[in-house]
Amino acid sequence: METSTTTKWAVDAAHSELQFKVKHLLISTVTGSFKSFSGEIHGSDDSFEGARVEITVDINSIDTNQADRDNHLKSDDFFAAATYPTMHFSGHVTGDKLAGDLTVRGTTNKVIFDLDFNGIANDPWGNTKAGFELNGKINRKDFGLTWNAITEAGGMLVSEDIKIVGNIQLAKA
Repeated sequence: METSTTTKWAVDAAHSELQFKVKHLLISTVTGSFKSFSGEIHGSDDSFEGARVEITVDINSIDTNQADRDNHLKSDDFFAAATYPTMHFSGHVTGDKLAGDLTVRGTTNKVIFDLDFNGIANDPWGNTKAGFELNGKINRKDFGLTWNAITEAGGMLVSEDIKIVGNIQLAKA
């Protein structure tokens, strides 16, 4: 139950980004992003410690700057976007960590991301904003994203480890 000291913050999509990075052939990194996501944080006016976080990501907004790869990622080989059109995070801020449950492709696992709080500022129109950077890593196989191919040399085409990078600006609601 929220108290009167709880403040609602909403993700400012125009000033936020959510990216992922994955090794390809184990020699280079492919960077992609999700262009559409939303979320809310409910926390104290002066501190985000213990704040409740909910974020929903539109899988169909995936963008790696290569349409064929994006379509493959949306397919049943990876995200199965027709069946699972969103992924969802629900958790809490604890110190410099964001910990909670991440649901991808119908599978939920506990995750912990590093979180840097960059402060609070007012924009020229009087809106109060807060900024965060998050970094972490997940294993895609833990979420049922198991497709891969083997190269002639016996290496994997796509790494299992996925780096997650977020630059999130919040607007006080």
